[in-house]
Amino acid sequence: MAGDKRTDTRKAKTANFSRRDFLVGGGAALALSTPVAAAVPATSPAPAKTDHAVSAGYLVYDSKKCAGCTTCMLACSLTHEGVQSLTLSRIQIIQDSFGKFPNDVKMAPCRQCMTPVCVERCPVGAAFVDKENGNVRRIDSEKCIGCQTCLSACPQQPHRPVWNHKIKKSMKCDLCIDTPHWKEPGGVNGKQACVESCPMKAIKLALKTPEQKETEGYDINLRNIHWINLGLVDSSTVEPPALADQPKLFFGAPKTEPEVK
Repeated sequence: MAGDKRTDTRKAKTANFSRRDFLVGGGAALALSTPVAAAVPATSPAPAKTDHAVSAGYLVYDSKKCAGCTTCMLACSLTHEGVQSLTLSRIQIIQDSFGKFPNDVKMAPCRQCMTPVCVERCPVGAAFVDKENGNVRRIDSEKCIGCQTCLSACPQQPHRPVWNHKIKKSMKCDLCIDTPHWKEPGGVNGKQACVESCPMKAIKLALKTPEQKETEGYDINLRNIHWINLGLVDSSTVEPPALADQPKLFFGAPKTEPEVK
């Protein structure tokens, strides 16, 4: 019968199909079916942590002294970007309308972390440690590709790197090393726009690494005797242990006035 002949032909072809033919044909089919997967590069491993030289300068502040006026933010954006803009400021002041003193205002300058995650996670090296300027942690806008990795990697809230919506790149505090719209020299040996402009003198430049327990080591006492006279604080002589040997950072205890005869 014709049907029996076709069946015999199929059996003969199957019998002649060897294991080698199966492997060769299967391998070719697999190669043709997955060209895209072969072209995808392997995921690069996460960068290893490196011991970075500590920064020679830090912004410390007194949140109890801050009035929440945002003068520091406007000065920051003006000296760096040439415009007064709260969204382009590299220092952030957060106000809680429902909070009570001293928890109604939070100051958030860059901590210049001893282990800068923004530097370690940046895929193109735009975030770097400026060894020529006191090891200040900075972001090179020319190298930045706008991936926002530094923003998501920063463990602080709010994140200290700030997004520049105009140029679509990240930026962060550099202690005013590069201020194209300000004539004063910045950096660890110079002036900082936020420090100079704060009407409450609630921000200072410290030359010693604060305690790295969250932000507590950065929020220090910068009040003087006048705050006691106003009844706003109980003491103005308490200094953080880590910075106690730098009296120039604080107003310190009130001086005894000479008796008037």
